[in-house]
Amino acid sequence: MSRTSTAAGTAADISARADDLVSSLMLRPWGQVSPSVYETGRLVSLAPWLIGHRERLDHLTAVQHADGSWGAPDGYGLVPTLSATEALLTAARRGDPGVDLDAAAPAAGRGLRALSAMLSAPLSLPDMPAIEHIVPSLVSLINGHGGHPPLPLPTGMGYGTLDTIRSWVAAGQDIPDKLLHALEIAGPDARGALGARPSVIGTVGASPAAAAAWLGGRVAGPVLDHLEAVVRIHGGPVPVGLPITVFERGWVLSWLARAGVPVEVPPEMIADLRAAIGPQGTPAGPGLPADADTTSVALYALALLGSPYEPDCLWHFHNGSHFTTWPGEQGVSISVNAHVLDAFGQYAARRPDAAPRYGEVITGLSAWLRERQDPGGFWADRWHASPYYATVSCALALADFGGPASDEAVAAAARWVLDTQRADGSWGRWTGTREETSYAMQTLLLTPGRAEPRREAAVERGLEYLTRAADERHVPLWHDKDLYVPVAVVRSAELAAAHLARPS
Repeated sequence: MSRTSTAAGTAADISARADDLVSSLMLRPWGQVSPSVYETGRLVSLAPWLIGHRERLDHLTAVQHADGSWGAPDGYGLVPTLSATEALLTAARRGDPGVDLDAAAPAAGRGLRALSAMLSAPLSLPDMPAIEHIVPSLVSLINGHGGHPPLPLPTGMGYGTLDTIRSWVAAGQDIPDKLLHALEIAGPDARGALGARPSVIGTVGASPAAAAAWLGGRVAGPVLDHLEAVVRIHGGPVPVGLPITVFERGWVLSWLARAGVPVEVPPEMIADLRAAIGPQGTPAGPGLPADADTTSVALYALALLGSPYEPDCLWHFHNGSHFTTWPGEQGVSISVNAHVLDAFGQYAARRPDAAPRYGEVITGLSAWLRERQDPGGFWADRWHASPYYATVSCALALADFGGPASDEAVAAAARWVLDTQRADGSWGRWTGTREETSYAMQTLLLTPGRAEPRREAAVERGLEYLTRAADERHVPLWHDKDLYVPVAVVRSAELAAAHLARPS
């Protein structure tokens, strides 16, 4: 088969790019994450004294859509539009030095009109962390500015739980790590909250907004130092979550290793990954709770790299038929369970003497994932906006460890991928993207039947698209308080797809 190779280059080119990517993980250990409209807006309101204030305001006005909103379609725009609008209203009301009122005030007005339109019609909201608390907190702040008809809450939301949380924080109660990530919802009570303990590097809940809310002002110390360091990464705007050290390394190494990309992994990175896994798993980074997703991907990467680590800590997240992202999770994640299947399956493959111990859970998880496949052949998930991410996670895990009973589910996933390729050769939920195209190509290339003529033709067209789109910006698709791009993770997925699609 003749395939274009300009997107991938030679095997040596891909290997060199992979080596550079892995080296960047060591050089930027907190992680490489896109700026967040939500988080940047919160810093504008909470920390006008923090370096980069003018740059944050300029960023908000620069990325506003023509209709006055911010963010993505399908309900994803509500939280960033609330945050950016409230930030611009606050900055204009305070008369912050250097604020361009000729830009900020009209942008805020357009944001209010966009919000009024969003909230006046039935609105289906995505399953985003703390959205049920963030939306009421921001609506309340915006309505407090006055000068416009009050915004209603989406159907089903209220202020009662938010009031309870604020009373709890004010009373000095311990704050769970998963709530600490959104401490800013506590309002003035977040300042110096006794139940929030900054990490040794100064982060509060791995969130710039939470750190600014806890700090409350320009107070010298590790938290201010950390905030200033985060601001300098993007020159003013900030990401929604940082650090993400373990998360980033686990995903990058697993994408590359699964695809067989030749890469030099520093021994100290492998040692650090192993050391991060404790009796109850590992968090994505300092200030976050341990979670089954990061833990399982780290375990899977270690096994692929020849350093298998006993996955017993995953039982901490077991909930009978499946595994939760963290104990007490509301909702369930398909991709988390696919990654847990990877972790158990790869460990058993590397340690055959342990296979009987994990056989039952591997069989049970495989059945659980098959039962949750959409009749169309895809899966969807709560941690990513795109079904191509959930589908590649499930299809590859089931192809590797699901046994013959999973053959039809895997084949159905490949058929769905083939049927949804766009005319330009890409794949994507809202528009074609390099990230989603990379997931689709891996689904076709890492499951049985990769040599089928229709798959070969689709992969060739996908590779041609990756070539043409090489300089396009990544589209935020990963779930946090706002959609974001874990840049290094997405690059590793592209490299994996390009390596697999190379002419043989």
